[in-house]
Amino acid sequence: MSEMAATKTAKVALITGANKGIGLETARQLGALGITVLVGARDLKKGETAAAELKREGIDARAIKLDVVDDGDRKAAASMIEKEFGRLDILVNNAAINLDKKASLETSTTPSQTLRDTFDTNFFAVVELTQTLLPLIRKSKAGRIVNVSSAQGSLTLLAPKDSRIYATKTFSYDASKSALNSFTLHLAHELQGTPIKVNSIHPGWVRTVMGGQQAPLGLVEGAKTSVRLATLPDDGPTGGYFHLNESLPW
Repeated sequence: MSEMAATKTAKVALITGANKGIGLETARQLGALGITVLVGARDLKKGETAAAELKREGIDARAIKLDVVDDGDRKAAASMIEKEFGRLDILVNNAAINLDKKASLETSTTPSQTLRDTFDTNFFAVVELTQTLLPLIRKSKAGRIVNVSSAQGSLTLLAPKDSRIYATKTFSYDASKSALNSFTLHLAHELQGTPIKVNSIHPGWVRTVMGGQQAPLGLVEGAKTSVRLATLPDDGPTGGYFHLNESLPW
C-alpha cells in the first residue's frame, strides 16, 4: 500500500496545543497506534519541530497552524483537513491557559479581562473549533471528541473542605473548566444516537509548565486518559468525565 493510500485509510486526529507537554505526548501515543496526528500549534515553527520529532519515531505527524482563538486559523484548519482527508476521526481539545496561577489572583480581585481571556481560550475557542470541525467529524465512522478539562472543573470536588483540591482554587481557570464540562454534557446529549462520542477528561496533576515540577505524574501518564477516550470502542461511554478508568463527579 502506498504512503498516500495508507494515510487515506488511517484514522486522523487533531490535537490542539500539541507542540509540547500533554498535547505532544497525546499525539505521540495516538501516532504509535497508527493514527495520523495533526499537531495543532499557535506557533507553526514549534509545531513543525514537534511533528519532526514524532516523524523520527515513525509516526505520521503533520504540523498545522492553529491558534484556537483565531477564527481564521480555525477555518483554515477545517479547510485543510477536508481537502487532505475528507473527514476528522478524533478531536482532542487540549490547548488551555491558566492566568490566575501566573498572577496569584484572588477571586475578589480577579480582573474581568483575566476572566475573558481565560474563557476565550479554555471555553469559547473549544466550542467554536468543535462547531467548525463537527461536519468533518460527522463523516467519520466513529468520531471522538475529547475535551481536556481538570479536576478543578468539578464543583463537587472543589466544594468540600476535606477535598484534596479545596485549597487550590483558581477562579478563572476553574470556572472555564466547569463551563467546558457543561459543553461536553450538552454536545453529547445532542449527538446521542450518532457514532460520535464526547467526553471530558482530567489528565491528573502532571509535570508540565502549567502543572509545575512538583506534580506527581509524568507526561506518559498524563496523556493516557485522552488517548483512552479518543480510541473508545463503539460501546464506550459518552457524556462522561474521567480520569483514567475512574468516573469523576461533575
